[in-house]
Amino acid sequence: MTEVSAKLSRFKSSASKIRLLADQIRGKKVDEALDILTFSPKSGSRNLKKLLDSAISSAENNYGLDIDTLFVSHISVDEALIMKRIRARARGRADRIEKKTCHINLKLSN
Repeated sequence: MTEVSAKLSRFKSSASKIRLLADQIRGKKVDEALDILTFSPKSGSRNLKKLLDSAISSAENNYGLDIDTLFVSHISVDEALIMKRIRARARGRADRIEKKTCHINLKLSN
């Protein structure tokens, strides 16, 4: 059983938003996962689909695996750096803005 991995680092979205998509495609065959991500209205689905396409092409070209037998065996979304910014408010005060990022690890098996 061969595993092919792909990684997306410092993706500019919060981990909780991407975990919703990851839970939908975990354990699915590759063609089902591509359909789910293609028709999902979530903003992170396009980049997650690009990561899945990258893993599929790597499996086909580098390892010679059959695409029809591949499935998503493991996908994890971890929190990454948080960029902290400040927004000016009334009366000389300030609010903190946190721009969150995440790391996505994807593994395909046959």
